[in-house]
Amino acid sequence: MSEIACLLGFDVTEPAELVLQIAVPSPLTETLSVDAVELPGRQHYLRAEPGKLIVEYRATVGPQPAPAPVTAFDRIVAMRPSRYCPSDRVTGFAATQFGSIGDPTATVRAITEWVFEHLAYTVGSSGPTTDAIDTLLTGAGVCRDYAHLVATLCRALDIPARVAAVYAPGLSPMDFHLVVETALDGEWRVWDATRLAPRQTLIRIATGRDAADTALATTLSGMLTMPEMTVLAIADGDLPIDDHVALVSLGEAAV
Repeated sequence: MSEIACLLGFDVTEPAELVLQIAVPSPLTETLSVDAVELPGRQHYLRAEPGKLIVEYRATVGPQPAPAPVTAFDRIVAMRPSRYCPSDRVTGFAATQFGSIGDPTATVRAITEWVFEHLAYTVGSSGPTTDAIDTLLTGAGVCRDYAHLVATLCRALDIPARVAAVYAPGLSPMDFHLVVETALDGEWRVWDATRLAPRQTLIRIATGRDAADTALATTLSGMLTMPEMTVLAIADGDLPIDDHVALVSLGEAAV
């Protein structure tokens, strides 16, 4: 069993429409503090008038369902370059650095290890327009940058890769988190090059090509800022040890 929660504080300066992506797919119990229309994928649409808007979400989560088997369509989508993962621009680098490994699982392990060793986790080193090429050149980033670079290098070597936004018990400081899933032998396996939280306790929020698909809040119209955000994710008992080499799927272990 896990307990998750988040609080988002918005300053709305013009009437606005926004979509939230903070709810988990299969909660045991949950509450959302605002009136919103639920959309496919557990997204929530709402309108906000000028002033202060506070959104609180809480849920109790049991064992999560394992990802569905990889389909042909999944592979196609997860192989394409995307906004933050321009894999077509790093094929030469990826081939030189990792192309001789051959085995897809060993290749993903090597990519994840390389990103862990060569990037510095630096808060404030990237922004909303930073893509994987920027991260590769600067050598620094936060979880979304690590995930984008891993996914980009995998796709450049014809390994389908996507990202998953998650709640992450054990993460410090606590925040929303982004990890990578790769298609290996017909199953989605999760990787986290930051190594900041055990993969076995991660709780999926949303899945997509990159952070553009998994944004926690998207403004459709109007004007607002989000100066306040707190996140909580607590798993029962001791956190498991993650050696970051084993094959793990989101939802594989009880939480």
